[in-house]
Amino acid sequence: MIKCIVNKLNLFLISIVFSSELLSLEILEVKMTDSYKITREFPGKLLPAQQSNLAFEIPGKINVINVDIGDAVKKGQILAELDNREAMAQLKQAKAKYDLALQILNRYKDLRSEGHISIQDLDNANSEELIAKSQLEFYKVKLEQTKLISPFDGVIQNRYLDTGSVINGGIPILEILGSRNVEAHISIPLKFIDKLNIGNFYDFKIGNKKSKGVLARLAPMTPGGSDNRLAIFKFDTFFDPGSIAELKLSLNIQGRGTWVPIKSLSQSEQGIWAIYTINDKKVVVRDLVEILYFEGEYAFVNGTLNDGDLVILGGAQKIIEGKSLNIQ
Repeated sequence: MIKCIVNKLNLFLISIVFSSELLSLEILEVKMTDSYKITREFPGKLLPAQQSNLAFEIPGKINVINVDIGDAVKKGQILAELDNREAMAQLKQAKAKYDLALQILNRYKDLRSEGHISIQDLDNANSEELIAKSQLEFYKVKLEQTKLISPFDGVIQNRYLDTGSVINGGIPILEILGSRNVEAHISIPLKFIDKLNIGNFYDFKIGNKKSKGVLARLAPMTPGGSDNRLAIFKFDTFFDPGSIAELKLSLNIQGRGTWVPIKSLSQSEQGIWAIYTINDKKVVVRDLVEILYFEGEYAFVNGTLNDGDLVILGGAQKIIEGKSLNIQ
């Protein structure tokens, strides 16, 4: 922002003769505008975009846990397993019943083609095969449910139980945090919400790094009944969850004025500020201005200034209001 301001200022040096002494003055040519940009900073916390407590769907005894806190895991990786002996036995029994039902069905098809059995007998054999097949698929799923699978790439955040624990279905075993994306949760005052647009990118500072985050969504309700709303931003780059993210929101404010270096201002009465200019008769004039906003070493002011006015920046301490200048 400051760099942008400096680029727009028309600064130059002039030499004058004042009290028989040659002085150099830094001069700014005023350029009035109808608006100015300000930067507001809003801190928030980075959270993983994916976070889940993982549990077995069925009860059983934990046979093995393959990971611990801090371990990196891949999507589809087996994280833990229940004792699967009962599930394996049920699956083998279901497989045997299905094989028998399929064998009977094929035999009945041959018999029917030769006219030795009725259509009803064939239909019954077909139904038995379908039932046996569904039972086989059911116990295949039950066997798969003895394995705890990572739903995404991530890092193990917590491990709640150990090998040998007997559990009910739904009891959390591990907590996993996604390792591909993070979100910044930023509390934004309502008066600034209309300045944000979902899908737009905004500037962030995270630690010593600068980044851009896209506004993904806005929470419909204010958190805790405050006058703020929660804005959620996503990043293409991965940052450590828990880090502080600082949103730098650039706002365009309507207001007539101009940017001047703060060093050109001097305090006047009743909170008003003064600035020295050179009029078209080469006379030093004291103008009164109001500071609307300041950032770094610059201030946006309005008052009696006009386009083309020459503001004295450096050396003004030796200049007297009302004196004529002999500009070299």
